[in-house]
Amino acid sequence: MEFLGCPAIFHEQALIEFFENGSVRDGMVVSVIGGMAVEISESMFATAFGLPTEGLTDLSEVPKDLLSNGQRLFSASEKVVSVSCLKKEVKMQYRLLSDILAKYLFVKAGSFDAVTRDRFLLMMAITFDVKVNWGSILFGVLKEMVTPDSRQAKGFAIQICVLLKNIPGLELGDSKEFPAPRILNEKTVHRIVSVNENVGVEEVGDAPRAKTTPVKRTVSKKRPASVDADVAPVIKKKRPLKASQSQVETVLKTNRCCP
Repeated sequence: MEFLGCPAIFHEQALIEFFENGSVRDGMVVSVIGGMAVEISESMFATAFGLPTEGLTDLSEVPKDLLSNGQRLFSASEKVVSVSCLKKEVKMQYRLLSDILAKYLFVKAGSFDAVTRDRFLLMMAITFDVKVNWGSILFGVLKEMVTPDSRQAKGFAIQICVLLKNIPGLELGDSKEFPAPRILNEKTVHRIVSVNENVGVEEVGDAPRAKTTPVKRTVSKKRPASVDADVAPVIKKKRPLKASQSQVETVLKTNRCCP
């Protein structure tokens, strides 16, 4: 089983140390694993995975004409969709593309129901075959992951282990198989499709409630029972009280005194 061209295995302890000790210095990702210093540069990152190093590095440079075309093309209705919108406003295939970018490339924490501006622009660049410097963009994602107090979720587990294996003398320890549900395959894509089919569906519970007609209380027409009627009084049975320990002892002593 492989994930983005990499064996689907990872080294848990090495990853824990990588993120705990990771930081960005002089444009490189640096960390300490097993007491050994580790440095990962952008060129090393791009070369290891054969990523393109030419093209856009700033997504705001996507041509304006493509932006207007994309807003019409992505829209699930006749209305032109906004650059920052909810997934229910775009067509199914672009909901899936947004999820793939969010969960498998950018690995961002939080709600995935919103399509962010940067993700929208990147979706347009992919759709219209605009050249993107994936080496720079994805390495930027990795730098955010190791930046202290960053809200970026820790990801790229398999890819980081591939990079660390290329460092001479570095011991990574035991390896584990990556959880199958986290690997993008036909089954996970079908699951994403089923989830996205329900996005934007109006639930019955959200519909406004119909006004109910107030019901008037009717006074009972039964004649009240006569107070003077000879009705046998109802005698309520008293519930036996539970005797305390002192009461029990008193009764026992009294019984012993009796002839």
